[in-house]
Amino acid sequence: MSHIRKAVFPVAGMGTRFLPATKSIPKEMLPLVDRPLIQYAVDEARAAGIEEFIFVTAAGKGALEDYFDTAAALEQRLTANGKTAALAALDRTRMAEGALSFVRQNNPLGLGHAVRLAARLIGNEPFAVLLPDDVIRSPQGALSQMVAAHAEHRGHMVATMDVPRAATSSYGILDVANTRGRLAQARGLVEKPRPENAPSTSAIVGRYILEPSIFDRLADIGPGAGGELQLTDAISADLNRTGVTGFRFDGTRFDCGSVQGFVQATVAFALDRPELQRELGAFLSDCTAPMSCAA
Repeated sequence: MSHIRKAVFPVAGMGTRFLPATKSIPKEMLPLVDRPLIQYAVDEARAAGIEEFIFVTAAGKGALEDYFDTAAALEQRLTANGKTAALAALDRTRMAEGALSFVRQNNPLGLGHAVRLAARLIGNEPFAVLLPDDVIRSPQGALSQMVAAHAEHRGHMVATMDVPRAATSSYGILDVANTRGRLAQARGLVEKPRPENAPSTSAIVGRYILEPSIFDRLADIGPGAGGELQLTDAISADLNRTGVTGFRFDGTRFDCGSVQGFVQATVAFALDRPELQRELGAFLSDCTAPMSCAA
């Protein structure tokens, strides 16, 4: 049994970069090959031993709740028609009764605010935060890797990857004191620094393991970058009490909050599928120049 039992999924964003598709469906329900984005995050969390799933949602996100509910009429029709493969595909959407909780974020006040709303459901234990926009393709789930490391090191832990210095203004960045293998001890964190001011190129991406003391820090701090309550600021404020470790995960991260990253992830995950790999690979080989792909 994992010592990390609960996970928070902030899913209240509007997904404006995917309009008009997200006019009527949540961004997290956009299909990456044949599974919605949220399913990848939930599967990663389950593989890491998570038992309780807390979704911080907003108006218009009802499809998320329906997705993890039982579809009795659909299952009856599939059973009657002998659609065993389709029934098996539905298995991964089933969640244990009581495993899901939904908290409404009425105002978009930042990631820190979204996490703070889960305080009552988390209680006094360490927990994970997964951002579904960040899809990580790896042999072992990124959160599973972090949970194993956190069992030894404790404190706050953030997933990191190296980025070009020019990109540091798009991320929270670690001020690294020392490194050992995949672990980096932080002496500070900076939210979206200008490239010339960035203390490193070690960027924080959407996986966190946090101690419950983070809720006290979130209650203490004020708005940060962008006028929002920044989770990075709260972690930094807790550094001297709890310690912060960056974990450089084994895997490739796709920013599926952008159209470019979403398309790249779709191709990468499709090529992982034996039934799609050959024909898709051949098609992509033909697309070596604009407008050269066969219709």
